[in-house]
Amino acid sequence: MTVAAVVEEFMEQVRTSLVAGENVYLRRLGTFFLKHRAEKTVHNITKNTTLIVPAHDVPTFKPSPEFRSELQ
Repeated sequence: MTVAAVVEEFMEQVRTSLVAGENVYLRRLGTFFLKHRAEKTVHNITKNTTLIVPAHDVPTFKPSPEFRSELQ
């Protein structure tokens, strides 16, 4: 199995877990999780219109403190 195939399968498993509402914890690397965004009203100033963006979830990655400290 090539490295690309392993990485693709890993990302597919992360995606599947997030769709199921489960967080993915990777020790010493970080966490993949869903962050909820509330409904909000936005203004398009070029067209002078107002839109409502519905509530939705956004996939997010938060690096672990160990990983962050290694990057500095």
